Amino acid sequence: MATYTNNLRLKEIATGDEDGTWGTSTNTNLSLIADSLGYGTQDGFASDADATTTVADGTTDPARALYFKVTSSATLTATRTLTIAPNTISRVMIIENATTGSQSIAISQGSGGNVTVPTGETRAVYLDGAGAGATVVDTGIVLAAGTQTLTNKTLTSPIIGTDIKDTNSNELFKLTATASAVNELTIANAATGSGPTISATGGDTNVDINLTPKGSGEVDVTASFLTGIFSDKVVALGNTGTAQTITTSSGSVFTATLTDNCTFTLSSSNQNSSRATSFTLILTNDGTPSRTVAFAGGSILYPQGVVARTEDAGATDIWFFTTVDGGTTWYASIPMKNLS
Repeated sequence: MATYTNNLRLKEIATGDEDGTWGTSTNTNLSLIADSLGYGTQDGFASDADATTTVADGTTDPARALYFKVTSSATLTATRTLTIAPNTISRVMIIENATTGSQSIAISQGSGGNVTVPTGETRAVYLDGAGAGATVVDTGIVLAAGTQTLTNKTLTSPIIGTDIKDTNSNELFKLTATASAVNELTIANAATGSGPTISATGGDTNVDINLTPKGSGEVDVTASFLTGIFSDKVVALGNTGTAQTITTSSGSVFTATLTDNCTFTLSSSNQNSSRATSFTLILTNDGTPSRTVAFAGGSILYPQGVVARTEDAGATDIWFFTTVDGGTTWYASIPMKNLS
């Protein structure tokens, strides 16, 4: 009497059986072996409930295929379990969850562990065929991934696409790639009493961190006060010569040594209508007295229309400038004079 106890449920002919017809059974077995290496698809859930599919004895069955696509004529409303029977077959399967309803399916064989295949995902698993306690084991090979929840997974140098989404599938971060990039951000957590750190790191010796609002948006910092290097940036202009440009976007305190009659041109003020630009100029005369100073790059207004600077050799004056109209008009004064 023939049996079907093997992993592919092929017909095993008993000694002396099927005299004159064993060739037909053998050819059928060969066809079923070929099927087991191929692709099969099956409506695994005709209703919105757990289901069982049984690999048929000695006849064509989609669940025998190596690649098994599970569909559903029912719309699933929760994770449903598909049990693959009999629980004694041991084999590798590639299972695709193509069911309707955007639900995961659990692949089971016995009372042992199951493998959950998220909607739209394809996973490689193996059935251990241990009988009533049979287990389905996840090989960790994901051939096609849908949305996944990663819990207690270590990602080593993952390659991320163009954005990271929140739990509502809305964009949380957008990422762009720079060809041949060498600089990056490093984020570090901190122990009790210290704050986490965002650092510029990379191949360059000096690396800025750039914050660029959109349109008329602004960078808002919520703090009781700011400490550390977040303060006025000093730009050393050095010897002035006869012409010098003060680029106000590069700093807020400028130092210079007057080495000739010089015209200073003011440039790059904040162009937002709601923002002023201010800077301080610390100007020191060289050893020659009575040099002249002039300013260009806008209309310069002084208290009572004039300002007198110290012309003595070696003296230092501290100038203050501010504009509220993007550099069209500058208000200037010398709050400290003749520092020598």
